[in-house]
Amino acid sequence: MRKWASFPVKEGEISRQAHADFPDRAIYEREVGRSGFFGPATHFHHTHAPTGWSDWEGPLKPRLYNFNDIAGNQNVSPWQVPTLLHNAHCKMRTWRLTESMDYLVRNADGDELLFVHEGAAELYCDYGHLTLRDGDYVVIPRSTLWRLEVTEPLFLLLIEATNDSFQLPEKGLVGNHAIFDAAMIDTPKIDDAFKAQYSEQQSRVQVKRHDQVSVITYPYNPLDAIGWHGDLTVMRINWRDIRPLMSHRYHLPPSAHTTFVAQRFVVCTFVPRPIESDPGALKVPFYHNNDDYDEVLFYHAGDFFSRDNIERGMVTFHPAGFTHGPHPKAFQAGREYKKKFTDEVAVMLDTRDALFVGDAALATENPDYVNSWKIKPATL
Repeated sequence: MRKWASFPVKEGEISRQAHADFPDRAIYEREVGRSGFFGPATHFHHTHAPTGWSDWEGPLKPRLYNFNDIAGNQNVSPWQVPTLLHNAHCKMRTWRLTESMDYLVRNADGDELLFVHEGAAELYCDYGHLTLRDGDYVVIPRSTLWRLEVTEPLFLLLIEATNDSFQLPEKGLVGNHAIFDAAMIDTPKIDDAFKAQYSEQQSRVQVKRHDQVSVITYPYNPLDAIGWHGDLTVMRINWRDIRPLMSHRYHLPPSAHTTFVAQRFVVCTFVPRPIESDPGALKVPFYHNNDDYDEVLFYHAGDFFSRDNIERGMVTFHPAGFTHGPHPKAFQAGREYKKKFTDEVAVMLDTRDALFVGDAALATENPDYVNSWKIKPATL
């Protein structure tokens, strides 16, 4: 057994509360913490921006990728699209689909999380039928059979919990109905649409195991269940059903917006909310060293208020090991309280283990992103 050494101390000029009421001589706060935002932490007060670098050399730096430009994944199997970010415990991919699948797939490596960035479809799986729209999260348990019938061209974000499962976060003091009510989780139905796809025609199933694909052929459609009961199933929740935790006096950490939890990573959702209104409260994300986790943000919709010149479908990657936070213009706008409400929607992946970047993602990188924190950005 072990535990963190815990002895909170105070030194020099400090605020009485993190993320609020800074000392007069220091407008910048920096949080260093362990175990994401759940472990011990210290808050420094600085007279210069912690991201005020003038130059950067070496491979460890903030990255920006444009997943809109990923090539070669149109109308192929989800097991054929390139892996963009990955480690031993998770994989992130994107998948574009304009034609309905005439085959079934099964992921034997782990649970699959689908986020519908664009488009609409009908999902058919072992458990029944679901209609999908933009903004839907769909959790597909490991080894579930499924296929999609496209009704509007799809742009999907795929996150695999390799050898693992997606579960819901413990909501603690705020109770089971916070963030989203479990009653808002939709499950597949054995409805008329599902029954209409029963068939005695030959079906092929692509099964992925250890990233190798096998094909199983049946002389009938194996999606032929007439009923089921239990507490394991496909789940759907839309970001529009998420009601974020808020505080007008204190900027909440990203962990407050956790949507799904695996053993070695979390998936969070940032949705529109009021900006903190208390005069002394920080009104943009705080500068921080998240030294145990790599941070990835997929931008889905809206105006991404802590970044500059970020468009939907882009991805920022901030590896553990350096301080990051709002861009200079965003920080100044926060001080002036120019915006009263955020309208951004973004999916965040925070991983306990270092992520590796695939070649397809590297091909879309904007190398000038690291310079966007400079007081006078060169290209962003």
